Amino acid sequence: MKGLLSLLINLLIVLVLVHAIGSWVPQIRESKAYQVIDRLVSPLLEPIRRVLPPVGGLDFSPFVLLLFLYLIKYLLRL
Repeated sequence: MKGLLSLLINLLIVLVLVHAIGSWVPQIRESKAYQVIDRLVSPLLEPIRRVLPPVGGLDFSPFVLLLFLYLIKYLLRL
């Protein structure tokens, strides 16, 4: 069970990183793969964006989500 949870959290971390990097490149945002990633990651980012809106055009929600995911890994010792 721990292995599966660790795998899912690691996968989410990669997806959040790809989403954050892809959001800076217009050609990537138009790809089907990025659109799938966006549909998976955006529901996790939206609650954070409501609490912490973008500041000066910078969206810190991916950073906060990554911190949260790493915190979960640390607390569960994955």
